[in-house]
Amino acid sequence: MCGTDTRKNLNLTPATDTGCRCCSSDPTALVSGAAVPSEAASTRYALEGLTCGHCVKTVETAISAVPGVESAAVELVAGGISTLSVTGGAGRESVRAAVESAGYSLNRS
Repeated sequence: MCGTDTRKNLNLTPATDTGCRCCSSDPTALVSGAAVPSEAASTRYALEGLTCGHCVKTVETAISAVPGVESAAVELVAGGISTLSVTGGAGRESVRAAVESAGYSLNRS
């Protein structure tokens, strides 16, 4: 193995707020670099009208700007019903307004 006996001798770059989280001593960071979801409940919504990654980014950006939203992630089903997961205390009407302002709509079901 690269001439070291322990992981401590690898001289990994420490994590920063703007950099990689995989080397962080922060207990909320995963080895993959993704943050552990917070204890707040995540609400899922069905979305219509998304067709590509740009659509996803537009919706995620709009939802992230809503007060009370901790995180927003879209699972794209191009041309079908995509799923929006929102963590935080934002209400359904606030989420609906943000989605509609981005040019898309929440599924009625």
